[in-house]
Amino acid sequence: MQSQTQSKSTAEPPSPPPPPPTGSTTRNQLRPVKYDYADSFACTYVVSVVAASVAELTTYPLDLTKTRLQIQGEAAASELKAGNGTKTKYRGMVATAFGIVREEGTMKLWQGVTPALYRHVVYSGVRICSYDFLRRKLGSDNNGIITLPLWKSALCGVSAGAVAQWLASPADLVKVQIQMEGKRRLMGEPARVHGAAHALKEIVRRGGVAGLWKGSIPNVQRAALVNLGDLTTYDTIKHMIMIKLNMPDCHTVHVLSSICAGFVAAIMGTPADVVKTRIMNQPTDEKGRGLLYKGSVDCLRQTVNKEGFGALYKGFLPCWIRMAPWSLTFWLSFEQIRSMIGASGY
Repeated sequence: MQSQTQSKSTAEPPSPPPPPPTGSTTRNQLRPVKYDYADSFACTYVVSVVAASVAELTTYPLDLTKTRLQIQGEAAASELKAGNGTKTKYRGMVATAFGIVREEGTMKLWQGVTPALYRHVVYSGVRICSYDFLRRKLGSDNNGIITLPLWKSALCGVSAGAVAQWLASPADLVKVQIQMEGKRRLMGEPARVHGAAHALKEIVRRGGVAGLWKGSIPNVQRAALVNLGDLTTYDTIKHMIMIKLNMPDCHTVHVLSSICAGFVAAIMGTPADVVKTRIMNQPTDEKGRGLLYKGSVDCLRQTVNKEGFGALYKGFLPCWIRMAPWSLTFWLSFEQIRSMIGASGY
């Protein structure tokens, strides 16, 4: 009897092993996170460039209109000084845009878009990645959300914008010169450049490699102020809404944050943008020195003395109208692409 019991117990199959625990720790040990690469520097850089290119193509006609408006006062002053009895007719944003279409053709609204896209390969990638790196170093993790005091966020925005714009200044200089070629031809003046490559060659010929950074100081100043408004405002408003109102990282939060970011960026960046555009567009001598302004301070002084303080906000409406949809398009595209590839919320 005892032997039968022993043989029966011996014949019984062994009990199955217990199921593995369902905790996230074991799962992560057995299977690595699928989208680790999505938060990497390289991926963030590429996503920011793609999002910026989408935003640039969508809103570029407003940038061209803004640039033309900023130059009108300068052209009027030159005509009066020459004593030819004519005066440039000041036109608003809508009239300027329709004037470009009527006088130069619809496609001229995208004149200079190629160097603008080249610029974003450097500018947008560097500014987003720099800001992300700085805020991770200076910020604190609040339940998966990186939070920064306002002054630290402002410091990150200014630093990221200044570095990115200094690196991208040559492409910005080429873009501004190409944008003004249509206007020069209509005024009967000879063409200075015939394309992005020719413009780059002429700039180097006249001023050497250093000439590629003509106007870089006001350019960097503008970018620092714009990114103080854009990056800092977007980051601060977004996380404030998510924490204070207990909202998820969703499109509604992105839209509200980007609208605020575009408005603040336009207010802070327009005066520096006017100075930057005029310095970069001015004619130069054989040594690459400006013939109209000695520098950004001189340009600021002359603009205010000849045209009044309001001239510093010439083109503010198209600047804001462009920055608002640009910021909206960029941040929505940026956040959506990151979400699609499994990256964490920005």
